[in-house]
Amino acid sequence: MKILGLDSSGLVAGAAVVEDGVLLAEYSTNYKKTHSQTLLPMLAQLRDMIDLDLNTLDAVAIASGPGSFTGLRIGSATAKGLGLALGKPLVEVPTLEGLAWNLWGSSMLVCPLMDARRGQVYSGVYEFLPCGEGFRLTDVIPQAPVGVEELTDKLNGIGREVIFLGDGVPVYLALIRERLTVPFHTAPAGANRQRAACVAALGEIYFAEGKTVTAACHKPEYLRKSQAEREAEAAASQAE
Repeated sequence: MKILGLDSSGLVAGAAVVEDGVLLAEYSTNYKKTHSQTLLPMLAQLRDMIDLDLNTLDAVAIASGPGSFTGLRIGSATAKGLGLALGKPLVEVPTLEGLAWNLWGSSMLVCPLMDARRGQVYSGVYEFLPCGEGFRLTDVIPQAPVGVEELTDKLNGIGREVIFLGDGVPVYLALIRERLTVPFHTAPAGANRQRAACVAALGEIYFAEGKTVTAACHKPEYLRKSQAEREAEAAASQAE
């Protein structure tokens, strides 16, 4: 089984190929360039580096959201284009599940935080439960946009040690320290941002479970309306 993973849901852009549980190649960048400048060149370099025939792919796994509206659209368009051109299915991997997969096997609760602006984060709470020779990712709190105060209250209520990761951590770390009463940690560099390799690895699992969609049917999961949509609705409401 060979899966291409793509992630442009946040500040990081990445592409990776996993085959039968082995990471063959991964390209990733977390710098001040738009994903439209980076994602396709990464894919081309990855293809050339490992002599990848795209027709040998079983599926394309895409970080399906939540995340940056522009980033999600770029990743979605890239995955849909590949799926349509190659006749391959897509595997939609929720962005926060892909982030949590960085900390595979953790005995602590795993809480990804993506900065959603306006005092909110995209977040979920996950745990790894033993399953056969490995672990299965399960959600304790499903992904959603949420205020940090509300999230910390929920974590305090659960009462378990937790580890945070994601670009929302440095933004809200002071508030987390102030409000959280349970022991907590923050993931180190190399395990605290989106990775296309994690999207591909989860994509491999979900593909085997039959969790695929056609390229034509794929849509990003934004979880909330864009700022432009909110402003348009506010303007329309004021005009009435």
